[in-house]
Amino acid sequence: MTRLDSAATTAATTGAATTTTSAAATTTAPAPARAQDAVPHPRATLALTSAATAVTLMTYTAPIVTLPDTAAALHTPLSAQAWLLNGTPLGLAALLLVAGSLADDYGRRRIFLSGTLALGITTALGALTSSTWAFTLARIAQGAASAAILASSLGLIVHAFPTPRGRLHATGVWGAFVSGGIAVGPVVAGSLPDWRVAYGVLGAAALIVAALSVRTLTESRAPRGGRPDVAGALAFGLALTALVAAVTLGRDGWLRAPVGLLLLASLALVGAFVWVERRVATPMIDLALLRRPRFLASSAGGLFTGLSVIGLFSFMSALIQQTIGLSVMNTAWLLLLWSGLSFAVALQAKRLAGRVPPRRQLALGFVLHAAGVLTMLGALDAGSWPRLLPGLIVSGVGSGLLNAALPLLSVESVPADRAAMGSGAQQTLRYIGSAVGVALTIAITTSTDDGLAHGADLAMAVSAGLALLGAVGVAAVRERS
Repeated sequence: MTRLDSAATTAATTGAATTTTSAAATTTAPAPARAQDAVPHPRATLALTSAATAVTLMTYTAPIVTLPDTAAALHTPLSAQAWLLNGTPLGLAALLLVAGSLADDYGRRRIFLSGTLALGITTALGALTSSTWAFTLARIAQGAASAAILASSLGLIVHAFPTPRGRLHATGVWGAFVSGGIAVGPVVAGSLPDWRVAYGVLGAAALIVAALSVRTLTESRAPRGGRPDVAGALAFGLALTALVAAVTLGRDGWLRAPVGLLLLASLALVGAFVWVERRVATPMIDLALLRRPRFLASSAGGLFTGLSVIGLFSFMSALIQQTIGLSVMNTAWLLLLWSGLSFAVALQAKRLAGRVPPRRQLALGFVLHAAGVLTMLGALDAGSWPRLLPGLIVSGVGSGLLNAALPLLSVESVPADRAAMGSGAQQTLRYIGSAVGVALTIAITTSTDDGLAHGADLAMAVSAGLALLGAVGVAAVRERS
């Protein structure tokens, strides 16, 4: 197993989040609380949902530094190592819409508690596995549990913070903890003595959050009646499974027959999903939302965040190690500049409310990412990590704007009683975009004969181009009067 291939497969694991809004933006009033629902505790709700989200992203990004040891312990061949990483994104993308719909219909607290408990158990079980297939199944289960946490968290926050000002602050904090989890995850996992210990610690953290949430969180729901959309969930899950499999196999050649057949199957299953959603009484996602400008902006923001930002920075750790020769921990500390700035900016982005419209905040975030990435061109070829610093700073600021804006826009783009569904839809597109973005970055970087550093420059240029395309797409969505 070459060091490059081992590092390349680590790329499939990061993730980042999404978009902004203004206090002047109109918002649908929240649905009245049901008689059986208690009054929420806003600060406690925000603290627990943010903590669970941070643990979720730490678990998601841990394989960046633990994959080599994990593959060695499980005797995983090179051809199968990508599945050690793709399990969690698959579970997330396939179930985010399902989890959001179930949270709104059957109780956001119930889905949140189920997700945190399941994340703790499945992460701990992953630490005890002794085979590749068992670890992959554990990672898929972690993705499913993470979907329940991420989709229900924003629904709980919307219920606890009914005013536009309170919601602006709360979603900004929640988005910042997305960045915080991404930043801290690799550092924590790399600092522990063994990958099994790392997963054990993360599993224990999730269980602690679940225990604290039992008596603290209050229930909220917006039931529509009818049965769960099982057919839609099955069609959508299979479509994403086929897409992720095609993306994973595409690294070895995009024109091969299995890749083409999987892509065709994915398209056919998406068509079946749309057909089902138009006919069921309680669809996972209301397709009429596609006529809402804010929903389109939220969806485009999530998709291009995955394609450009997550796609590149998921592989950046491997690129820095292979071209400059930094150690795993030194690389993690270097990239902490990017993710740490993202965290800080997301916390302060609420100050832009009323000054910069949501679409412009999204567009600005994409433009800053593109500018930052372009300043890093040539740095890896020169073997100079200090030359990366300006680009990491500028891109980190842009990522912070995206991470602050997307959560709020996702819940304000749908009726307040469907907040979890709106969150699930936006995050689903983000993880689909990240899967494609990671595969594209790896393919571009490793396909050139002029060396890895030259391939990295090409991948950075493509990332910048996708970010600018995202900025144009978001800016082109016009609010209706």
